[in-house]
Amino acid sequence: MNATTSNNDIEDNRVIASFSYVWILCLVPLFLKRKSKFAQFHAKQGLLLFVIELFGWLIFWIPLIGWVLGIIILVFAILGIMNALQGVYWEMPILGKYAKKLNI
Repeated sequence: MNATTSNNDIEDNRVIASFSYVWILCLVPLFLKRKSKFAQFHAKQGLLLFVIELFGWLIFWIPLIGWVLGIIILVFAILGIMNALQGVYWEMPILGKYAKKLNI
């Protein structure tokens, strides 16, 4: 029964979980899908990525360093969207362990 509930949660929330990685849209699944473990998992990672993007605006203008950070954020966002749409619990490298600690 637990596996069925988990599969239903994933199927019902794949699209909204993918919003988690699109800038401020991470707040949509974070607040609208409070009971969905799958949506919350991706929303917390998306929120952390969003916060890093906000701080990143301070250094994006610096050649090379800012560009590399921007590319890494973009790659993480694309991978997050793809995995959420496929129904996969994908943990972002380095950032994923911090997202798990978010108590929202």
